[in-house]
Amino acid sequence: MYGWFRDLLPAEVIEAPISSGITVKPRQAPLCTLCRGGKRLCGRSICPIELKARALVKNSEAVMKTELSGSSPPAVFVGRYGYPKVSVGPMVPPLSGDTSVMDIPEAWLSESIESIVNYRYSLVRGTIRVEIDSAKKGGRMVDLLQELSMGISPAEAEVRFTRPPAGRISIDDNSQPFGPSAPLERFDLSSVKVDHRIERAFYDGDLKAADAAYSLYSSGVQVSKLQRAFSMGVFGIQKNRRIVPTRWSITAVDSMLSQRIIDEVKNYETIDKYCVYFWKHQHNTFAALLFPRAWSFEWMEAWFPGTFWNQGGSAAAVIGDYEGFSGRKTYPEIGGCYFSCRLGVAEHLRSERRQATALVVREIMPEFPLPLGVWFVRENIRTMFRQRPLEFEDLAAALRHLSTRLRVPLRRWVSKSTILRDAIFQRRIDEYFKLGEIQCQATRPQSAGA
Repeated sequence: MYGWFRDLLPAEVIEAPISSGITVKPRQAPLCTLCRGGKRLCGRSICPIELKARALVKNSEAVMKTELSGSSPPAVFVGRYGYPKVSVGPMVPPLSGDTSVMDIPEAWLSESIESIVNYRYSLVRGTIRVEIDSAKKGGRMVDLLQELSMGISPAEAEVRFTRPPAGRISIDDNSQPFGPSAPLERFDLSSVKVDHRIERAFYDGDLKAADAAYSLYSSGVQVSKLQRAFSMGVFGIQKNRRIVPTRWSITAVDSMLSQRIIDEVKNYETIDKYCVYFWKHQHNTFAALLFPRAWSFEWMEAWFPGTFWNQGGSAAAVIGDYEGFSGRKTYPEIGGCYFSCRLGVAEHLRSERRQATALVVREIMPEFPLPLGVWFVRENIRTMFRQRPLEFEDLAAALRHLSTRLRVPLRRWVSKSTILRDAIFQRRIDEYFKLGEIQCQATRPQSAGA
């Protein structure tokens, strides 16, 4: 452990047994070196490094062992490094009982950031390397993990590691919190209660993965559970099944589900007013402007100076990605949050049985301590659309109101937004027809009795 890093941490963290197993990933260390946790030079009220360290050592006595038993939420993890040979394994906390909340992001929005980080660091990851096509070949370890991925409630697990688990604290602020890990020597599972809806899809080797995921979603299976099962190759044509890294499976499911809903939404009539939605949570501001036009979508983020994507800037960094009515073919530069947001928008429009052009923006303040995952965007967008919108007859009035709720000046959003530039500067064909009709009425000779 780096000397300056030890100075940053509180005494009870340094003295914990696991502290010797902590590795540091110093990509952007200079600011942390100057700060040492006390000056809050990054602008956050909570030091992300201290937050991770406290969570990591909270259960250090229980996890610094080569054997561990507990109730998996259930949870599995698939890494992406070394693809097509990847690390897979169960995630097990050092406690038994109802641990389900530790791996249900849909239930986390009302939780504090400290609680969420503690959930993640309480789950110890066992790892073993397998080929991605082992999803169709099976094998004892893969079979157990697939069974666990289909679980509907916590399952009792026993693991033996080749060495005591070690933790890793990244100080670049770009990584989600994950608990300690170690290579697996043995893994036993009992009392697994699988979701029979997912199990039926597993045994249907002729059902495409996208069809299985959408059918299960429509029957009420949570998105996070679909993502977990998808990562272990539970869905799809039998000969094509593959294990999918967790990060990729999350984006794949968000993308597949939202596209299915969008295809349905495109058949609805458009909304008839401009609607503005607004929501604030954990030093994040979310806002949406729905236009009375055919489907198109844009997701934009503004990272203020001091946040993890804008460490040394002097102004908010604004980025975004867009798709028109026919969709997009390339992966968005802004990442998986694009699809998690798109899912929330599509769900809302389907519930209203309307289509619209949707511009959704997010402002991230420096007080937001660390990234929590794309679920954070999806669940906040869902919550935002449960709020009552403000309706406006014209775009100018909607934009004036939106500008009073956001910190980034409207001109910055316009300069970066495809939808706003199009709406403001491009006249549409129906507007030409309307203008022509007005002009005809103005020049038409009046009758003698008028």
